[in-house]
Amino acid sequence: MSRHKSLRAAAVKNNDEFYTLMEDIELELKHYGEFLKGKSVYCNCDDPYKSNFVKYFVKNFNNLGLTKLAATCYAGADSQLDLFADTGDKLKAYKVIITEVDDTATHEEVLADAGVEVLYGSGSFDSDECIELLQDADVVVTNPPFSLFKSFIDTVVSYGKDFVVIGNTNALLFDNIFRLFKDGKIHTGYTNFNAGMFFEVPDDYTKYTKLENGVKYAQVISSCWYTSFPIRKAYEWLELTCEYSPDKYPKYHNFDAINVDKVVDIPKDYEGFIGVPVTFLDKYNPEQFELIGILSSTAGSEIQAVRNYENAYLVREDVRRELKYNLNINALFLHKEKPKGKYYIADGVDGYLTSCYARVLIRRR
Repeated sequence: MSRHKSLRAAAVKNNDEFYTLMEDIELELKHYGEFLKGKSVYCNCDDPYKSNFVKYFVKNFNNLGLTKLAATCYAGADSQLDLFADTGDKLKAYKVIITEVDDTATHEEVLADAGVEVLYGSGSFDSDECIELLQDADVVVTNPPFSLFKSFIDTVVSYGKDFVVIGNTNALLFDNIFRLFKDGKIHTGYTNFNAGMFFEVPDDYTKYTKLENGVKYAQVISSCWYTSFPIRKAYEWLELTCEYSPDKYPKYHNFDAINVDKVVDIPKDYEGFIGVPVTFLDKYNPEQFELIGILSSTAGSEIQAVRNYENAYLVREDVRRELKYNLNINALFLHKEKPKGKYYIADGVDGYLTSCYARVLIRRR
């Protein structure tokens, strides 16, 4: 099985056919006019008939001054390939390329004038035919399968393309995504950071949130926009008002860094390393902060652990389980009294260790 077929098979298994609502697209893309003017846009995970991304760009083709709009869909999409009924297969992948739009024409008329072509391959974003379209585009705008997000971003970035896409906020923990943040090549968008976007889902989808007028919608709490463009929001200064004190900001047992539970509590007068929640990346200004690494993630840190733990065990309900990984991947706190829930013990540690959720290590510039 080829790489793109294997990836897409995983996407189907993970129920990745989510369709973005027009109101969410309009709310975000209204900020990108200056970046899209005179550009060629590629929607590479989009059924031209159904995708609201395609409908948005058809509607705004002339207002944005686009030179070209291309869209491709995966062969497993619920397509409207009636015009290719003679092929005996309504699930073929296909593409449309639009170079001009009559503002008086309907969406369907624009597609008919442009013509729809069947693809030889699967229509997966990393198939040969779609890569050829990617190379010809300036900007990628779409909602890629969340389960393939890491591979999707790697593909788009490897060809040097700008993008405005929707992804899971948990993708912030991916090593490739974090490196892009660190290099200033990716930012979170203007709207809906972890706010819970609604998506239209297929009729056979069982885990939906609401049903309106016969249409199923699923809410994804952990969803946000990502972009490569240097948007204004990415350079807004975060106002710091809190002052450092050892009692308020405990240090980790295994790293020379203090812990901050809320972004608003970052101290204004601490010069060392600071561990903050992953949500900090939505407020990250590279002119104000330096990104060091992520703890509890594969994205490595540039600071070294101050302790090495030997013979470490996870204890849950008084049952010890030997660890098969380095305990220093976590940010750890030392407790003198046995904590509730799970904790860790290790040779040479006088007390009990607990870990917190993933922390981004930063330093004020």
